Amino acid sequence: MTTRDALPETILPPQYTPSDVESVLYDRWIERGYFTADAASEKPAYTIVIPPPNVTGSLHMGHAPQHTLMDALTRRKRMQGYEALWLPGMDHAGIATQNVVERELAADGLTRHDLGREAFVERVWQWKSEYGGRILGQMRRLGDGVDWSRERFTMDEGLSRAVRAIFVRMYADGLIYRAERIINWCPRCLTALSDIEVEHSDDEGELVSLRYGDGANEIIVATTRVETMLGDTGIAVHPDDDRYRHLVGTLIELPLTGRMIPVVADEHVDPEFGTGAVKVTPAHDPNDFAIAQRHQLELISVMDESGAITVPGQFEGLDRFAARDAVTVALRDLGRVVAEKRPYVHSVGHCSRCRTVVEPRLSLQWFVQVAPLAKAAGDAVRDGRTRIVPAELSKRYFDWVDNMHDWCISRQLWWGHRIPVWYCPDGHITVPDTDPSECATCGSSELHQDEDVLDTWFSSGLWPFSTLGWPDETPDLAKFYPTDVLLTGYDIIFFWVARMMMFGLYAMPDVPFKTVALTGLVRDARGKKMSKSSGTAIDPLDWMDRYGTDAVRFALARGSNPGSDLPMAEEWVEGARNFTNKLWNATRFAVMSGATVVGDLPAPDEQSTADRWILSRLAQVVAQVDVAYDGDASIDGAEGFEFGDIARTLQGFAWNEVCDWYIELAKLPINRGGREAEVTRRVLGEVFDVLLRLLHPLMPFVTEELWTTVTGNESVVIAPWPTPVYAADADAERAVAALQDLVTEVRKFRSEQQIKPGVKLPAVIVAEPDVALLLAAHTAEIGALARLSDVAISTGIPDGWSEVHVPGARVGLDLSGTIDVVAERARLVKAIAAAQAERDQVSAKLANPSFADKAPPPVVEKTRARLAEAEAEMRRLTALLSALPGQ
Repeated sequence: MTTRDALPETILPPQYTPSDVESVLYDRWIERGYFTADAASEKPAYTIVIPPPNVTGSLHMGHAPQHTLMDALTRRKRMQGYEALWLPGMDHAGIATQNVVERELAADGLTRHDLGREAFVERVWQWKSEYGGRILGQMRRLGDGVDWSRERFTMDEGLSRAVRAIFVRMYADGLIYRAERIINWCPRCLTALSDIEVEHSDDEGELVSLRYGDGANEIIVATTRVETMLGDTGIAVHPDDDRYRHLVGTLIELPLTGRMIPVVADEHVDPEFGTGAVKVTPAHDPNDFAIAQRHQLELISVMDESGAITVPGQFEGLDRFAARDAVTVALRDLGRVVAEKRPYVHSVGHCSRCRTVVEPRLSLQWFVQVAPLAKAAGDAVRDGRTRIVPAELSKRYFDWVDNMHDWCISRQLWWGHRIPVWYCPDGHITVPDTDPSECATCGSSELHQDEDVLDTWFSSGLWPFSTLGWPDETPDLAKFYPTDVLLTGYDIIFFWVARMMMFGLYAMPDVPFKTVALTGLVRDARGKKMSKSSGTAIDPLDWMDRYGTDAVRFALARGSNPGSDLPMAEEWVEGARNFTNKLWNATRFAVMSGATVVGDLPAPDEQSTADRWILSRLAQVVAQVDVAYDGDASIDGAEGFEFGDIARTLQGFAWNEVCDWYIELAKLPINRGGREAEVTRRVLGEVFDVLLRLLHPLMPFVTEELWTTVTGNESVVIAPWPTPVYAADADAERAVAALQDLVTEVRKFRSEQQIKPGVKLPAVIVAEPDVALLLAAHTAEIGALARLSDVAISTGIPDGWSEVHVPGARVGLDLSGTIDVVAERARLVKAIAAAQAERDQVSAKLANPSFADKAPPPVVEKTRARLAEAEAEMRRLTALLSALPGQ
């Protein structure tokens, strides 16, 4: 197919070539403004804000299904008459972006400190202009129907103003504060991390038991981080532990340091774990920090920001891991190692960006007091203002918001929203709406701004309302907030969903979204997580190049179920490509056969049984698809967002009912001509008109090409969503079901008897009265579809004819002259004997106790399956033998 600027020709090319049309159609949609939402519209609003991909990112298999499903939702709502806004944008991705640019500098032998802050930030903006946002072009490839006129970036001018406004307001309300706390620190990125930026894994470590004190005052503690003992300021035991009751309140010498540290009683200690005593290192462990707060213990930090020891003496300057071994050796030399290192698997936190082992570190940072915000976020889901789909994942949400710790929001980076706090020489803090010229407390003009930037998730937490113009009262905010659906992965509940709920309920009068629809992770066909290192990662753009975008989108939608991981394999995309081609060929047949959408549908009494049947089925399919999209409170478990059900329902209807049956049935009246041909052409046009509109949200490109050809209208993007007026027709469905049963069994019989397709067999039908009545009116269709001649309803089957049994009927077939009955009988007898021998052999094997009781279960199950297959084959062959003439 050649590219063209006009609407499609009336005759479709023989083959569909996606690459020839996809970019042309997308550009046309953008030029015509189909995706641009109007805040002044009187239509009801429907809003989705895109989970902003990182500016460093590209379209991967995690993005592709979510973008496909969000696009499907907004395309459908647009067709339903909503003013649909799908708002795009990107996140500045503080740590990730800074790391990318710092690697570029390192290649030139530079660091960011060589450039200075201002020049470095300018370098990042330059990188963003040249290389950032690659994913935006890839979103176009995927067909994302986003409103590009409203594209946002978390560090654009408007969103930066929103970040400052919320910070100032929350600080004034006492929800943001500065304090010295234990935080997660990355010695590689040199910044604080929030809990959700730390990924824990079970790592192999070494447990070392150390002896503090001597004789009656001896206490043994165990640790995997021996180097931290240099910062111990106490030993804690449980208050009810009789072993140590006499030591509580006394001082014990800390080895290697000469310092005396107290023994304290604290209920946090588990007396049943290990020795029942723990070393307390308050500056390097959050639990120890809490103990120190309760008992006023000293806070001693023993490492710098890069993880090197700062304690004066023999260990000073050593990296924390090198110090671990050196301190152990020194303690051993003093006789303080009670038990040598022994393997110990324990949970270790790693930086989610660089995989460096995170170091708990006492640091002065900015925090959000989350308790009241988290409570509001939990209440909104509990009282139904926001719905989580699937409902069972609400527990995961509550587990997080009900147990949230104060959030460390300061980051020791240069790329990001700089914290809007200024200090004067006297230490006064000024937190203004605009850059200050003097201290708000003392009037000093000597001010310097806080060096840190805000956590990336702080700005992205404002996304649902900041992108619409907040803090100003904009038309967009009035029209499109609250948003309708947040569609995102279940793994991001903690990172983003809870943050947006907290900020939205604080800054706005309503929740940020009415529904949170959670998807799973994309995995390979065997359910394993995709990864570049293991060679299982898939680039969806490669698949789009090979199979077309619609095939990729349809395969992703077909495998999607709410909250469940999505396994994906290339053969499934191949299958979706085959479905695309099937749809193309079927629609091409309909167009070439004169299918039309002009005029009203003929009345049911003018329609054939097949016409009434396909319209009845079409009405049911529309209803099923609507329930799968929207849910139904009257149906248990019907929560909506069942994209897999939508895709399977439409594929099954299009392929199995429209293509395999209705088109074949429609050929007969079309070939006969006259009024019945006109009626069927109109019904055929109706079927493809509605089917293509139903498929459009999932397969936008091919449906645009086909629908505009079938209807001659401007675009399926702006076509109305189907609401058929035709009703279910039980009589037509029963009649076609009886016809399908009969034709299917006769076709199967012909195939098994190896009767050539071109041979028409004389046939009679003997049926129960109700079935006979259904089939009598359709003997012509039966003859055409089953390749039979002289089909008639009869009271008996002539002698010597073969029989095929179907529910409520028997079909007599005259095979004389078509097969060598004697030879076929001999073949079947021989095959039955072989199947029986297989059955007997396998049965004997299973009956042998030495096999059944001792063989591995999978082997036994496989043998049982062989037995079942042999028995089924015997039944099939015996039925064929019985059907031969003369039996």
